[in-house]
Amino acid sequence: MNAADQKRLLREMTFFRRFEERAFEAYMEHKIGGFLHLYIGQEAVATGVLEMARRGHDYVITGYRDHVHAMKAGAPPREVMAELYGKETGSSRGRGGSMHIFDPNAKFMGGYALVGEPFPLAAGLALACKYKKTDQIAICFLGDGANNQGTFHETMNMASLWKLPVLFVCENNLYAIGTRIDRSTAVTDQYKRVCGYNIPSSQHDGQDIEIVMDSAKKAVDHVRSGKGPYFIEYLTYRLRGHSMSDKTAAYRSKEEEQQWQRRDPLKVYADKLKKAKVLTDDDIKEMEREIHEEIENEVIKFAENSPAPRVEELNKYVLDDNPDPRWIGPLQNTYQ
Repeated sequence: MNAADQKRLLREMTFFRRFEERAFEAYMEHKIGGFLHLYIGQEAVATGVLEMARRGHDYVITGYRDHVHAMKAGAPPREVMAELYGKETGSSRGRGGSMHIFDPNAKFMGGYALVGEPFPLAAGLALACKYKKTDQIAICFLGDGANNQGTFHETMNMASLWKLPVLFVCENNLYAIGTRIDRSTAVTDQYKRVCGYNIPSSQHDGQDIEIVMDSAKKAVDHVRSGKGPYFIEYLTYRLRGHSMSDKTAAYRSKEEEQQWQRRDPLKVYADKLKKAKVLTDDDIKEMEREIHEEIENEVIKFAENSPAPRVEELNKYVLDDNPDPRWIGPLQNTYQ
């Protein structure tokens, strides 16, 4: 990568972090309701993997910790924030909230609240790509806690049997809500669990974005070349609780948290770029200032000034005879 790309990637990860922190503040101010699962600490995974995908071309799907994946896939940040605010201008017209960001124009096919739900949907998207005979692929992000679901094993078997063009990305942050992985899962190295389905797999550091990108490129190239699915596991860590109702994370030791804080992906990459003399501390401060202004003046203002959904339209978009004009074309193109 050249210096411009390196600066852009650090800026993107920093923007995503500040976006999430600002969402936390808005939640505490009661401007955001419902569930809110923050991605703080895991930014290198979604940013690095999707950097290797084709934006607006490959399909992306994930679970309910979905804000950053949506934005990196191409969903406008102000529409994502408006969705958190429950506004009509949100990516799901204010009907979905944090766990259901959706933007088919960006080929972001949604965040899903049910644990294990994205697996078969990703296989379906990949099957559509295969039927259409395009070079598109489906990328499915999943957490380690979802892998004990039956849908995981059923999907891995079908994806391998049918050689579907799907990349499964496991973000192993060691905890399923408050349960540590070694208390719930017999095989803690998740990449080993697909060997029974004849799916190639690998495990990597998820805190260094350059490691993420290098490994993701190999996986993406494998899938796009028609060789079938690939499973890649990144070891990462959420630096906040599971959700806003989990503020203390009392199930984790302070020593463990401090250890992972030293491996904060923003710090890891900023230190690397400073050492390479790509950026200085002053450059990073200026970047932070610009990001703060962008989030406040473009993202937050848009969300706060947008109208709420009308009560009379409560049932709109429930049935397909009430389509959102932003969605109908991209959705038709998915399966035709």
